[in-house]
Amino acid sequence: MAPERAHFHVVPVPYEKTVSYGNGTAKGPGAIIEASSQLKRFDGASDPGAEGIYTWPAIDCSGKPERVIGDIAAAVGRILKLKKIPVVLGGEHTVTWGVIKGYLDAGERDFGVVQIDAHADLRDAYEGDKYSHASVMRRVVEAGVPLVQLGNRAYCEEERAARKAHKVLAHDAADLVPRNVSKIRLPKKFPSKVFFTVDVDGIDPSVLPATGTPVPGGLGWYQTLGLFESVARQRRIIGFDVMEFAPIAGFHAFDFAAALLTYKLMGIVQRSG
Repeated sequence: MAPERAHFHVVPVPYEKTVSYGNGTAKGPGAIIEASSQLKRFDGASDPGAEGIYTWPAIDCSGKPERVIGDIAAAVGRILKLKKIPVVLGGEHTVTWGVIKGYLDAGERDFGVVQIDAHADLRDAYEGDKYSHASVMRRVVEAGVPLVQLGNRAYCEEERAARKAHKVLAHDAADLVPRNVSKIRLPKKFPSKVFFTVDVDGIDPSVLPATGTPVPGGLGWYQTLGLFESVARQRRIIGFDVMEFAPIAGFHAFDFAAALLTYKLMGIVQRSG
């Protein structure tokens, strides 16, 4: 299908430079795309594939972070110019800053970010690197983009202070998981458009352990989908990403789970459109 006809534009970004525990996220986009061949078109509620899905060549992730981030931003800008929905597959979470920069460079201003993640990613720098995966949301809020965090359960005092300084609304795992909360209410003043970023370590490792920094006590499968859908019912989703998936050799179930997650999020966007 020609890119002009496809509603969802998948951008693989196998970027991995600053992972701080396990590695393998560079192999995540390829594994998700390969596993997607096993998906059924009907996702249980609708047929996201009917909207058209176009997959771009993977971003070249060699070279300095600034160049890669610029290339990610440019790729997102091309998709936005076509008035389509970017679906970005990482790669470590640093990729999301390139994605958000693409929206900003394209002139998007009235949008917010909602993040599912085990970690807050709000450090000013980690190990001296401002482009660390542990600092990606700090770059986002410093750019003036409002942020809501869901499912966090591992963050430091610096990140707690950053939440307060940048007025970040957080529904941590301790608030969501024990009571199986699958719906949240966004503040009335939160922007009308949302980019949704999903770090797969936000999901409990008993469900999806294929990630470099797993933390117990995370979101369940249906809870994750429910939270995404609750946001989609309140605001217009203008794009999303799936980050930090690190396939485990011999365990293709996790590759399929990441591909199905991506496809089901497309379905929610389709039905909320």
